[in-house]
Amino acid sequence: MSRQHTEAASDGPLIPRPERTPAALRAACAVVAPQLLALYDQAKEQALAEAVEHGSLTPVHAYLSHWAALLEIERHPETAKRYHRAEYLAQIATEPEQARAHLAAAGAIYRDAAKAVRAE
Repeated sequence: MSRQHTEAASDGPLIPRPERTPAALRAACAVVAPQLLALYDQAKEQALAEAVEHGSLTPVHAYLSHWAALLEIERHPETAKRYHRAEYLAQIATEPEQARAHLAAAGAIYRDAAKAVRAE
């Protein structure tokens, strides 16, 4: 069995993928990333305020898409670990090239998660 196959098998989702609704995403957040609940609530309130201010649902759709992708990452413990490690290493990098490389790794994980939730 290859290393990649072993990692994929051990990185199964903690919970099923939630529906892309505010209540379902918040419930999923409470299970897989409770430390992010305050940020989730803040993002929801901000999106609703912007939607009212601009008379557009675009901010609501953007918030739902963003949180669906973040929770897709958090549903998979090993993926979440790699994502958070890359973000952390980017913050503490002493060289711009190192920071860019770590940010690119985090960005790739986020893009894969966003693609996965769009494909459903």
